[in-house]
Amino acid sequence: MSTLVDYDDAVARYDTVIGIEVHVELGTVTKMFDGAPAGFGEEPNTSVTPVSLGLPGSLPVVNGKAVEYAIRIGLALNCSIAETCRFARKNYFYPDVPKNFQTSQYDEPIAYEGWVDVELDDGSIFRVEIERAHMEEDAGKNTHIGGSDGRIHGAEYSLVDYNRAGIPLVEIVTKPITGAGARAPEVARAYVQTLRDLFRALEVSEARMERGNVRADVNVSIRPTPDSPLGTRTETKNVNSFRSVERAVRYEVSRQAGVLDDGIAIIQETRHWHEDTGTTASGRVKSDAEDYRYFPEPDLVPIAPDRAWVEEIRAGLPELPAARRRRLQGEWGYADAEMRDVVNAGAVELIETTIAAGASPAAARKWWMGELARTAKQQEIELAELPVTPTQVGQLQKLVDDGRINDKLARQVLEGVLAGEGDPETVLVARGLEVVSDDGPLLEAIDAALAAQPDIAEKIRSGNLGPVGAIIGAVMKATRGQADAGRVRELLLERIGSPAGRRGAVRCR
Repeated sequence: MSTLVDYDDAVARYDTVIGIEVHVELGTVTKMFDGAPAGFGEEPNTSVTPVSLGLPGSLPVVNGKAVEYAIRIGLALNCSIAETCRFARKNYFYPDVPKNFQTSQYDEPIAYEGWVDVELDDGSIFRVEIERAHMEEDAGKNTHIGGSDGRIHGAEYSLVDYNRAGIPLVEIVTKPITGAGARAPEVARAYVQTLRDLFRALEVSEARMERGNVRADVNVSIRPTPDSPLGTRTETKNVNSFRSVERAVRYEVSRQAGVLDDGIAIIQETRHWHEDTGTTASGRVKSDAEDYRYFPEPDLVPIAPDRAWVEEIRAGLPELPAARRRRLQGEWGYADAEMRDVVNAGAVELIETTIAAGASPAAARKWWMGELARTAKQQEIELAELPVTPTQVGQLQKLVDDGRINDKLARQVLEGVLAGEGDPETVLVARGLEVVSDDGPLLEAIDAALAAQPDIAEKIRSGNLGPVGAIIGAVMKATRGQADAGRVRELLLERIGSPAGRRGAVRCR
């Protein structure tokens, strides 16, 4: 095995070219070619029909809603929509493909020649050219029992669940992405995230990567210079998180540089991504199109989307994510850098929902990009995976706005919410964290603090307000941080009869 080359060294000596194939499961009620439910989490092999099982004599029928969703995706990606297109049989043999072929589109995709602009971490825009977006069906799911890594090699036996077989997919294929240089991993991550956000905005899929609704195949090749012919590519299959997409590109660049430095040719192959180690491993030699023996699907007629229907779909497209982010930034009053941080953290929807729950834009950003972002980073999870909802964050901020807790106490309440102790009100009551608003206990704490520090009390009486903070700090400590510091200051100055306190008393009258 060749030695990995440091990434910075690799990109200094080689030009990186990437290509990404994104598969999105469409959120239709039924499957692509039959009436079986297209749900998630059902008992194995219960969401099937003779068509999805590939039984002899069963005939497919195209799902019209899936065609509409595919057109929506194509239009949002600035693609041309085919006036006519057809399905083909992609022949390969594997237990999770019950027909021994996948019904897909080959030389006649429904959408082609598009582009999408992706925003990088520093706010710069990188345009990714789209070659095609085509419709197809998903395969079933193999579960390999035994062995060390859950893969077929070394397994004792395999189980096959055909519930997923026939789920509608759209596959979006980029043209070779060049010119990204050392930022190729970042471009790959931003591109997949842009598509995920687009799918959700279009309401064509839940686009939950952890469920496999969105999966990315990441192609990587390197070459000596940007003017050199394209290098031999590898394809890392089924990468299902943004972070993993970025890491997979970085790893493959470093690995391929090591292989070439050793004078060995890169093998065109599929590779498996290992999340735990951040590495890829060889899968199988990559097939080319001719190996799949594509030929037109004889059981399905060509699809010819009516132009008026296509324009009707175009007119009904929702506000797309990039435009929405610009609008929200203006409404929220965030600076460019602040909005980029929000976008990069995947917090746009979280903050929007928090604001809808009653929090101000500044407060919503403070919680999600502050305390909660730190917690997510410590736990190495996404913000959305934290066990707190935007509604709960809005409730927390209302407790602050109503004066029932201060920011310090609010962090303790949030800690309880994250620990599963209930919503903010429940945690507040259970932990006894409400701000002390009764002047009686505050005056007792002030008297105790003054008695413990008589010299400070005398300085304050003489008009030196510098030591006030020491008394307030002692009161806050005595009340476990539950006192209102502003009210403590007012009561303190009145109590010791300082000039400032007397002036305040006069103003009050």
